[in-house]
Amino acid sequence: MFQTVSLLIIAVLTAIDQLTKYVAVNTVKVNGPSEFLFGLFQFRYVENTGAAFSSFSDNTLVLTVLTVIILLACLILLCSRKIKSLFVNICLILVISGGVGNVIDRIIYGYVVDFIEPLFIDFAVFNFADCCITVGAFMLIGYEIYGLISEKKKKADKND
Repeated sequence: MFQTVSLLIIAVLTAIDQLTKYVAVNTVKVNGPSEFLFGLFQFRYVENTGAAFSSFSDNTLVLTVLTVIILLACLILLCSRKIKSLFVNICLILVISGGVGNVIDRIIYGYVVDFIEPLFIDFAVFNFADCCITVGAFMLIGYEIYGLISEKKKKADKND
């Protein structure tokens, strides 16, 4: 049951990503940039042939293969039920969802459609999939750091 729900959530988040990119291609690409959220952000169409911050630009094949390998490993881990933490599973669901959304773009277009640009800071243009990956990864990193600190504290308390 858990695997079914997890895969359904991944499918829904991936569909949201693809829908937002479809809208961006058919409106932002056609009409040009437009500001939103009180001018803090703008919709701006970008074709990203690289990874985060356009790193590894024009290496679509390598990025696609590497991403698919990582996604398969995450999916196997998620579906194996070896991870007992619901929090970690949610992190994996977010990372997988975003990764699948961006892989679909790379396979279909040869690039990832990005369209959200913060104007209040000099930052990369990104998309919904990037948000899922980033939130999932940072939550997982925070979880692991918290675990390490807790473990170190327990050892210190035990030695006192």
